[in-house]
Amino acid sequence: MHANNLLLLLLAFVAAAFYVGRGRANHIAKLAGGSRQLHSLPDYHGHYTALCCGLPAVLLLILWIIFSGHVISAMVLDSLPAGQFLGDPGGRELLANKIANIAQGVLPKANQPAILVAAAEELNRLTQISRWSVTALASCVSLVGLIWARSRITPELRSRPRVEASIRYALFFCACVAVFTTFGIIFSVLFESLQFFQSVPVVDFIFGLEWSPQTAIRDDQVGSSGSFGAVPLFVGTLLVSAVAMVVAVPIGLMSAIFLAEYAHKSVRAYAKPALEVLAGIPTVVYGFFAALTVAPFLRDLGQGYGFSVSSESALAAGLVMGVMIIPFISSLSDDVITAVPQSLRDGSLAMGATHSETVIRVVIPAALPGIVAGIMLAISRAIGETMIVVMASGLAANMTFNPLDSVTTVTVQIVTLLTGDQEFDSPKTLAAFALGLVLFLITLILNIIALKVVKRFREQYE
Repeated sequence: MHANNLLLLLLAFVAAAFYVGRGRANHIAKLAGGSRQLHSLPDYHGHYTALCCGLPAVLLLILWIIFSGHVISAMVLDSLPAGQFLGDPGGRELLANKIANIAQGVLPKANQPAILVAAAEELNRLTQISRWSVTALASCVSLVGLIWARSRITPELRSRPRVEASIRYALFFCACVAVFTTFGIIFSVLFESLQFFQSVPVVDFIFGLEWSPQTAIRDDQVGSSGSFGAVPLFVGTLLVSAVAMVVAVPIGLMSAIFLAEYAHKSVRAYAKPALEVLAGIPTVVYGFFAALTVAPFLRDLGQGYGFSVSSESALAAGLVMGVMIIPFISSLSDDVITAVPQSLRDGSLAMGATHSETVIRVVIPAALPGIVAGIMLAISRAIGETMIVVMASGLAANMTFNPLDSVTTVTVQIVTLLTGDQEFDSPKTLAAFALGLVLFLITLILNIIALKVVKRFREQYE
């Protein structure tokens, strides 16, 4: 049985175990004089039975998914005649992949050696045996857990603490996965970045004014020595982000104020979802819109007034990116403004202030920490955007502060450097990790600033 089908079968066992455990608890409670005679409610007994039924079987299934493929592949490779194929690890890996492709039908059997066809058939046979074996074993473990948990249900069984402890452990495990994933990303990027800085000095990377990462990958290949000054990338990133925020912050904040303080309920019911639809549009669609509509419009408009506007400009990318970011600021600011206690508004109006004065002098200052946090989140979103800049702003690393010129950003260069077959020991490829590290540090600084602002201006309301 396939792993997905086995998982569905185990879920059915778990659901059945819950009802069996709860029914057993209700029966014991009825004999004992009511559920008050039980230490835990019948539902907790049902959850306890479901955990005993499903948890061991699911762990067994996870272990099988992780190790079964490697074990079966090793068994098939070991069954091949000695010296028939390459014995180094790389050759074994290629051979294993080829046998797997034959077994799955990706490669036709007609053109393959007979020994590989036989190995593929053996692979399929062992895989089927493994699947049915783990199905039988997991089912037996699940049923044994169900029977054992049901037999332990008594009025004195402390099911509730055990179930709640299991939930706490599960939540702790999820938190650890998130934390360790973050640390794994940081260390992997940091390790590759340190390799890059062994070839390129940190000062030249951070303060260099020329970006040309084209290098010769092999000694016999003609290529440039490469220039890895990242200042043009930082300037382009900040320029596009600044244009985007000039568009997004006023429109998003004003939209939030209108929806939260002035709009009628019927208008808000339609306007807020319509505004948030912008957040669901794929960025590649925004890129098409910027490249095919906004950029030509700005070029023709600039030519009409005597300005030289590039066909791929930071202004076009920033304008469209700003429209994309509007829902982030608007939605967060609207929620924060709505959360301001009504008593503050009533007190201001009672003192003789107008509605507009109340909004400007009471509501906005009270909601300022949340608004700043939303703006910082939007800035991080703008810095990390890629598709719009690729399609509307270009790939040229120009050192310019003119939004009418073509620029590129850090994320665009990361994508460019890691596209296609690359040698992960060359400065050209490792430069992508160094850029990623800088981008991570910039985002981290923005988040720290947002936390400081929120902590500085936050007020507690009862």
